[in-house]
Amino acid sequence: MPARIPDPALFPKDAIQEAYNAILSENAGAALQYSVSEGYKPLRQWLVGHMASLGVECTIDNIIITTGSQQALDYLGKLFISPGDTILTTWPTYLGALQAFNAYEPRYDRLTPEGGNTTPAAYMQSAEKAGGQVKLAYLTADFSNPTGETIGRSERAKLIELAHELDIPLIEDAAYRSLRFNGENAPSMLALDIEREGEIDKTRVIYSGSFSKTLTPGLRVGWVCAAKPIISKLVLIKQAADLHSPTINQMVIHHVAKRHFDQQVSKACDSYRLRRDHMLQALQNYMPEGVTWTKPEGGMFVWMTLPEHMDGADLLAKSIKEIQVAFVPGSAFFADGSGKNTIRLNYSLPNAEAIDTGMARLGTLIKNQLAV
Repeated sequence: MPARIPDPALFPKDAIQEAYNAILSENAGAALQYSVSEGYKPLRQWLVGHMASLGVECTIDNIIITTGSQQALDYLGKLFISPGDTILTTWPTYLGALQAFNAYEPRYDRLTPEGGNTTPAAYMQSAEKAGGQVKLAYLTADFSNPTGETIGRSERAKLIELAHELDIPLIEDAAYRSLRFNGENAPSMLALDIEREGEIDKTRVIYSGSFSKTLTPGLRVGWVCAAKPIISKLVLIKQAADLHSPTINQMVIHHVAKRHFDQQVSKACDSYRLRRDHMLQALQNYMPEGVTWTKPEGGMFVWMTLPEHMDGADLLAKSIKEIQVAFVPGSAFFADGSGKNTIRLNYSLPNAEAIDTGMARLGTLIKNQLAV
């Protein structure tokens, strides 16, 4: 079972090649030149329309282009976090976010979208006791990495209310939002915050988007959409860090997106939906009693919970050695290193035969471990 990457067979290779040829023939000077830190203006204008389709009314001044959404997470960590400050995030959460934020030496507290007993005052008291303040909340609302789960509309509204009560930004990582296969499409958290506040420049939700899962990851083009004061600060950080993302890559993404974005999203969803269905059926067929898993409505991941006494890292070592099936141990996605009896499975790259073979082997291995 391969690692977590989109299927390269889905990349719009011909459209990308045509875009490079056209841009270098018609506008090579601009494509190969220094540019503004905010990003290629036509791409930002396209994103204004894209965000409007998500219920987010904004202008190009509310958008900055980043070198992938991972750079956005790094910049946001740099902007908001000082050593000892507290980040609120789900248990588990995206490993790349933890890696980006860890450079700024925060502590983490558990965010519970489904509801919990922790009040804003309790979050603040815990942060102060640890020597800092609550500085931001982070989560993936749609088809999260690693669990594949989606947060409902009412839970989104509660999280936004919490962010306002704590007076902190809330980062909405939307890397997988376009990859919905079925189910009800909840509004983006930024759209809900605009609905609450009346306009984007009064909001505190920061939307982090990416073309990596819809067009191609190799060009490293992402974006942030947020209130203008936040974008202005991110522009200053980007000026100091790398001046701007590669202009030609931004121009290529714009060229392809304005012609093929909806088609590419539909193509990816059709392909990944079939693979998701194959994996869920294979899990049903082969996993022993005591093993449970999520049933995502989109994205690329299934999250498996093993019996409590099993360790995902130990299982991975045996799996690689004995059956050549790879996955990611779940504890890596927990800020406190817990969740040892969980693993993340990915269905975006293997075909139906590989999924069936891999899950059959893994199911047998787990059964054998349970029998020991």
